[in-house]
Amino acid sequence: MPATAGTPRARALSAALREARLTNGMGSRELARHLELSHTQISHWENGHRVPNVENVAMILTALRISPRERERILDLARNVAEPNWLTVGMNGIPQQLAGVVECERSASSIVEWSPMVIPGLLQTSDYTRAIKEAAGLPQTDVELRVMLNVSRREVLTRRSPVSFHALIGEAGLYEPIGPDGVVLDQLRHLAEMAKRPNVLVQLMPQGIGWHPGWAGPFVVYEFLDASPVVHFEHHSSGAFIPTEHDVAEYRKAVERLREIAIDEAESVARIEKAISKWEEE
Repeated sequence: MPATAGTPRARALSAALREARLTNGMGSRELARHLELSHTQISHWENGHRVPNVENVAMILTALRISPRERERILDLARNVAEPNWLTVGMNGIPQQLAGVVECERSASSIVEWSPMVIPGLLQTSDYTRAIKEAAGLPQTDVELRVMLNVSRREVLTRRSPVSFHALIGEAGLYEPIGPDGVVLDQLRHLAEMAKRPNVLVQLMPQGIGWHPGWAGPFVVYEFLDASPVVHFEHHSSGAFIPTEHDVAEYRKAVERLREIAIDEAESVARIEKAISKWEEE
């Protein structure tokens, strides 16, 4: 199966190659001269416009003198880059997929996320992210790396041409006591501020409305101008990117249903303000 540019795995591969070169401190033109390739070719690979084969990836990693562990991680991306679905099982798989998530966020034209119990990552404060990762039992070094990454991820909502983000959030999540005192309060204040941005739409899903498609679990739908849409979901120790046309269509239907039964934008903001008042009283 030929590799397709624009898929989450291909985006993760291009990001990994770009990061490996930058970490090495080598310019793209210098790398191109070293490999006797054109600068344009390197640029296409790093920007995700084209997908290098395994041999080219190995050649680049050798030139950059990448560590054996990192070399194997990137080669694994290259070997499986043509696979349409991307499923990982076990906590070790999630960081690699997280690279795909970051690249999808950076290149998406619009994002819809359904998050039944927590504030979506793009809308999280650093303290809120830290509290969640610490509660998950991650090593402190990994926790801080995730926090730093989340800070950089949020830039897609505030850059000059920001992505359109529609957050569908379970209302119950506003009242979950996450982290030390003040963490949830600061998080809700931040959520209320972000909801004022023209590119951010926040809708709350109330409790007690019976079954709806969101009961199946959290998910994200990424739409692109230059590629087919893709769905991503992540659970405790596994995650998957699903680009299959039929599956994406079903998740789009789920989004439409959730939009219909969720509280409208104005009332959602009012309920966030109500939750803020509740936390201020405690």
